[in-house]
Amino acid sequence: MSWKQTLFISIGILATAGVVTVLIFSTEPTAEQAGATRATPMLVDVIEVERDNYRPTIQAMGTVRPSQEVNLSPRVSGEVEALSDAFTPGGYIEKGEQLLQIDSSDYRNTLEQRKSELRQARADLNIEMGRQDVARQDYQLFADTLSEENKSLVLREPQLESARSSVESAQAAVDQAQLDLERTTIKAPFDAHILTRNVNVGSQVSTSETLARLVGLDTYWIEATVPVSKLRWITIPEGNEQRGSEVRVRNRTAWPPETYRQGYLYRLIGTLEDQTRMARVLVSVPDPQAYKTDEPDVPRLMLGSFVEVHIKADALEDVIRLNRDYVRDDDTVWVMNDGELNISDVQIVFQDAQYAYIKSGLSEGDQIVTTNLSTVSEGAPLRLEGTGNAESDTSAASQ
Repeated sequence: MSWKQTLFISIGILATAGVVTVLIFSTEPTAEQAGATRATPMLVDVIEVERDNYRPTIQAMGTVRPSQEVNLSPRVSGEVEALSDAFTPGGYIEKGEQLLQIDSSDYRNTLEQRKSELRQARADLNIEMGRQDVARQDYQLFADTLSEENKSLVLREPQLESARSSVESAQAAVDQAQLDLERTTIKAPFDAHILTRNVNVGSQVSTSETLARLVGLDTYWIEATVPVSKLRWITIPEGNEQRGSEVRVRNRTAWPPETYRQGYLYRLIGTLEDQTRMARVLVSVPDPQAYKTDEPDVPRLMLGSFVEVHIKADALEDVIRLNRDYVRDDDTVWVMNDGELNISDVQIVFQDAQYAYIKSGLSEGDQIVTTNLSTVSEGAPLRLEGTGNAESDTSAASQ
């Protein structure tokens, strides 16, 4: 077979293949669009809100400190010869109760000596008063010839003043000796809790030594820090006769759940806390050691412990209280309105640890969306549990 025959055969095969391909594509069925576009509302949970008056709570942390504290020192020196049974670390004592006794022998002897000196001074004064009578008789003889200066000498007025001064000095010495004797008995200056005791029977003490450390039983203070912006919502007393905002004190690590102590806001300290730049306040808690109560379950405050304080703020009138979890970015709230999502800007006047208090931006009865949504857009369709699928289907077909 020549090359020309081969060429013609190849061209024929290619032409036949092209015709078959064109025939296949020309007879292929056309695809039809048969489907639906569905817009499915998002399933959400909602709560309804209402306006009311509320007393929010400011939560802070604080440290327990004594309101009265003293390092007890003696005012006389000597040897300790007796200690009270109550004078032990951890003990409770009442004002005026004897704590210890310093040996008083020397001070009693000194008092007797000073009394003797007083009696001698009074005797000298009486003798001088007798001499005064003789001096008046002498003066009557020379009254017309004496100057005022000589008159004073003749009447022995300087000697009389000296005798009287000696009596006064001796009386002062007796009073001081009596005080020193009384000071050998050390008594409690106020109702106190004993934290430390540094002496025992036989100890030699002086006025420069510390016998014990005492703290008052009437009240403890809790020094806490609160944001400066919250100060206008709490009541701070201006005098000792007033009481500030009510406070509940909790110690979750040491006390049973729901257990608290009642106190009140006492003072605003005039400086900010160095690191946080928050305001420092004092909370007063009466009877912190539960010493004056008969109730067995009242918890005791421990000095130096770290506790929670819940300060009751002033009343907020005509506001909506909403859980802070439902306040979204930029102070917005998601509201379901007629099956659609509305993003409402709100004015928050106060926030505590759990709630936001809203003055404007919401109306009573609004349905607040509590579900976290992955897609958030104004007007997005929403639905509630039990209201059906609420789907809108649209079908379109084209040939």
